Amino acid sequence: MARHILYIVNPISGTRTKKDLRKLIEKKTAEQGIPYQIFPSVASGDYSFLNSYIEENNVTDVVVAGGDGTVSQVVASLMDYRLNFGIIPCGSGNGLAYAAGIPKNPQKALDVVFYGKAVLSDGFYINKHFACMLCGLGFDAKVAHDFAQQPKRGLTTYIKEVVKNFFSASSYTFELKIHERKFKTDAFFISVANSNQFGNNFTIAPKASLSDGKLDIVIVTEQSKLSLLLQTFRQVMGKIKLQPISAINTEKAVIYFQTDHLSIKNIGEAPLHIDGDPAETPESLDIVIKKKCFRLLQMVEEE
Repeated sequence: MARHILYIVNPISGTRTKKDLRKLIEKKTAEQGIPYQIFPSVASGDYSFLNSYIEENNVTDVVVAGGDGTVSQVVASLMDYRLNFGIIPCGSGNGLAYAAGIPKNPQKALDVVFYGKAVLSDGFYINKHFACMLCGLGFDAKVAHDFAQQPKRGLTTYIKEVVKNFFSASSYTFELKIHERKFKTDAFFISVANSNQFGNNFTIAPKASLSDGKLDIVIVTEQSKLSLLLQTFRQVMGKIKLQPISAINTEKAVIYFQTDHLSIKNIGEAPLHIDGDPAETPESLDIVIKKKCFRLLQMVEEE
């Protein structure tokens, strides 16, 4: 089937100028002889206005030049079509792209679009809000909220917000239900991960996979700040083993398990982020995996 690519470019994500990126997209796609069109991203996150264009032009691929939040919004709007989704990483974290092995270099990312293979990937819902990669409650969400208010984006700004928030960080109270298991805990943060990435190659859930039908849950419980640093480092380095749901020990510094569905009562009113974008603080969350729901272009080695 002849390809037709629809590019969606977020004009404000990350720090890179999008003028040169647009020229690169136009040049490289024309060299491939592939019909294409470029649209800007929209603040509402609703891309249903593209439905008629997709149908009338037999679009086969949608490629997002933006960050994780923009990718999730686009996929949520358009995944009912049989489309391949590609990424040109332009965000501050680019966790989904890194998890899928997509290079940050735009030209190399375009090579994945042109020569890669579409792999069925999971997503998940948080109170009916779709996410491709990660959501978090607590510390990392507070950082995401503060980061979104800064006039300048990029990794340096993000690190400054992490350091600033670390010294004032406090724990939040949560009640979790995983199938028949229920427990309450005080924690600095809870990460719900479909990929192994926080972003910028910072691995929060080492066992996570984009297509295993499971969500990795990481809970860093209340402890001293020194212990918080040490235990988070151990988690990032893959030193903390997955726990069966039946054997979860709430006394541990880090609780790490996998599930396809969980509910969280946000008793301490912890802030929330979804794929790095700040979201409204909910009283409760119902989180469920959506297996193999979209096709992500990746470089896959032939066996």
